[in-house]
Amino acid sequence: MKLLVVVDYQNDYVNGSLGYPGAEKLEAPILKKIQEYVLDGGEVVFTLDTHAKNYLDTEEGRNLPVPHCIKGTDGHKLYGRVARISKFASAIFEKGAFGCEALSEYILDGKYEQIELCGPASNLCVLSNAVIAKTAAPYAHVIVDAGCTGCADSELNEKVLDVMESMQIEVTGRKGRTA
Repeated sequence: MKLLVVVDYQNDYVNGSLGYPGAEKLEAPILKKIQEYVLDGGEVVFTLDTHAKNYLDTEEGRNLPVPHCIKGTDGHKLYGRVARISKFASAIFEKGAFGCEALSEYILDGKYEQIELCGPASNLCVLSNAVIAKTAAPYAHVIVDAGCTGCADSELNEKVLDVMESMQIEVTGRKGRTA
């Protein structure tokens, strides 16, 4: 079975406090990928970065002092048309850190042959959850589509994709590179 993990495609990561130019362009390829998984009988799950009003008092808040994805705000909601298509999700996990412990538990049973991840924060949450997928499902083929992920710093994004490849995570869709 195949699993698609849509990591934190929320308003604050697209056009909110942590948004960056180009994050909105991920919407169409992410939607296409969700539709492909649903039509092919795969599963789709979402993670939601979720913080409380005391975010700045947390370890993450002290190191990344930009309030974002505060539960109950518009910034916490899924972005655009992805929000509407989330009704096809098998699960939606709220997480208070880069990685999602509930996702680890969800994929531990070993039923997934392939786990693919996408989302707007390659350098934080996508990377963390790709590592979780590799750890929880060591025999699954883990993929990150570069056309469905990114971050505010394009140079850092490329470095993160290199790191994922070095961890035996297949990175597809890289411009200017052949597989």
